[in-house]
Amino acid sequence: MTPQMRQNVVREAMSWQNTPYHHQGAIKGVGVDCAMLLVEVYKACGLIPADMDPRPYSTNWHVHRNDELYLGGVERYAVRVYAPLPGDIALFQFGRCISHGAIVLDGTLVLHAYIEHRAVVQTDFSKSAALMERFRGYYTLKD
Repeated sequence: MTPQMRQNVVREAMSWQNTPYHHQGAIKGVGVDCAMLLVEVYKACGLIPADMDPRPYSTNWHVHRNDELYLGGVERYAVRVYAPLPGDIALFQFGRCISHGAIVLDGTLVLHAYIEHRAVVQTDFSKSAALMERFRGYYTLKD
């Protein structure tokens, strides 16, 4: 992504801040979950196809299965990186597999639809033991 694209992603992501958490939601200001936040932000910035929609999906598939559904969806459009830049994706494992994503704002500061806070919030995950121990890597969108 170009620096301008990264700025656009961060700006769009920030416009979702305080949107309530809602499983499979995709409406800014009304409700969104972590997967649909990523989808809607990258679609709004023209970085993934406008018809991309991973729904429907279960609220707890990651607890009972080993299928890396979330990671597979991310890897369709992104590759792993070790030095994140703004606009990249941070992934976390809850349960048996990766099941949570966030948009990188700066280093370990991310914006995500976090069920624990019931909204889209900013979190420095290096200061959250619950997130830090579940962090599984950064991804950047493919060119």
